[in-house]
Amino acid sequence: MKTESPELVLQPKQSIPDVRPGDTVRVYQRVSPSASPKKGKKERKGKKLQSFEGIIIARKHGKEPGATITVRKEVSGVGVERIFPLHSPLIEKIEILKRGKVRRAKLYYLRKVRGKKAKIKERK
Repeated sequence: MKTESPELVLQPKQSIPDVRPGDTVRVYQRVSPSASPKKGKKERKGKKLQSFEGIIIARKHGKEPGATITVRKEVSGVGVERIFPLHSPLIEKIEILKRGKVRRAKLYYLRKVRGKKAKIKERK
């Protein structure tokens, strides 16, 4: 019988805020600096934080260790979506900027609509 080492097992985080579809969030993710330094520049060690701000259009797999959120934003007219594993050690923190009032669990319709139809009311 094999036992897995405790480092390889994904441990659920305790500090995840209650995020729901319709919420506007800012996700801070740790990224490593570029692998090849440019000429004349020193190679940086360590990690830097990269933020991604947008609306949560889906949350999948509930509260289990494999839970993910899909965050969407518009960048100069082009929609950009990223899927973030909630319990990943690379996710530094999730800031909730606005709470949205929606009547759907998955907001995939936001991919098609523009302008006023894409607005989400704020939850009180």
